[in-house]
Amino acid sequence: MAKVVRFHSTGGPDVLSYEDADIGAPGPGEVRVEQAACGLNYIDTYHRSGLYPLDLPSPIGLEAAGTVTEVGDGVTELAVGDRVSYGVGPIGSYASERVMPADKLVKIPDAIPSEQAAGMMLKGMTVEYLIRRTYAVQPGDTVLFHAAAGGVGLIACQWLKQIGATVIGTAGSEEKAELAKAHGCDHTILYRSEDVVSKVKDLTDGKGVPVVYDSVGADTWDMSLDCLQTRGLMVTFGNASGPVPPVNLGILAAKGSLYVTRPTLMNYAATRAELVESTTALFDAVAKGLKIEVNQQYGLADAQQAHADLEARKTTGSTILIP
Repeated sequence: MAKVVRFHSTGGPDVLSYEDADIGAPGPGEVRVEQAACGLNYIDTYHRSGLYPLDLPSPIGLEAAGTVTEVGDGVTELAVGDRVSYGVGPIGSYASERVMPADKLVKIPDAIPSEQAAGMMLKGMTVEYLIRRTYAVQPGDTVLFHAAAGGVGLIACQWLKQIGATVIGTAGSEEKAELAKAHGCDHTILYRSEDVVSKVKDLTDGKGVPVVYDSVGADTWDMSLDCLQTRGLMVTFGNASGPVPPVNLGILAAKGSLYVTRPTLMNYAATRAELVESTTALFDAVAKGLKIEVNQQYGLADAQQAHADLEARKTTGSTILIP
């Protein structure tokens, strides 16, 4: 009998339930995967809390890595024994085993352990679409990345340096600022005690940055707009402090004909071709020296504690759950 985590009502971490599940055999186009590790991501808390509504009861989690143990009819690209990973669902990755659509899986390069893969797919693919496709960062660009010591932030800092950009990152403590610097962040700003807008303007000779990447949401919306240069792009891709409140679009004109987008990974990896393009770029970046650090590890049965620690900002880098 497999083990899964589900929630039957929305709320805090305590609504997560560790349960038995009968997985069954894969159907046409599917494979069964024995999972070595499951990735923890902030979007999981949005599903659990009801911010992003799901039909209840619901499984949870979008990312994991493991080994194919059974192959359904029509599957030709995967075989029993292949190590595979995924980062865009379908939802339900908090599980010891599961049946997956084969076209949502990619093979893991030999040099990448399964535990590392489980902590890099969703975050790494998010960074890929943000810095290569939402706004294609060029060598010499200066960008602002909020939560630079988080799981996405640490990957972004490194990848942006590979591109040749200058990275300004915000962090909540000296320790997190140092962590971000160790991963390629050129300038850090302690957003709780420093004036982010003034610091950004000082670092850019008063011009501001062409793009802000913001996963914090409500708390950083206003300051982020004020950090942008004329016709700059505000990329709001998360809500760690709560959703951005309703906006009068006239403010975008007043602050310099700004652009705003609210992208999601699901829309940037909607096709098999996009998924393969994104993961190939991620694996290439890792081969060139991008480090994926799994800094926290919990048992799958301890998903409640993992969620509590994530929301309390006690985590850095990637976190995985071990079935």
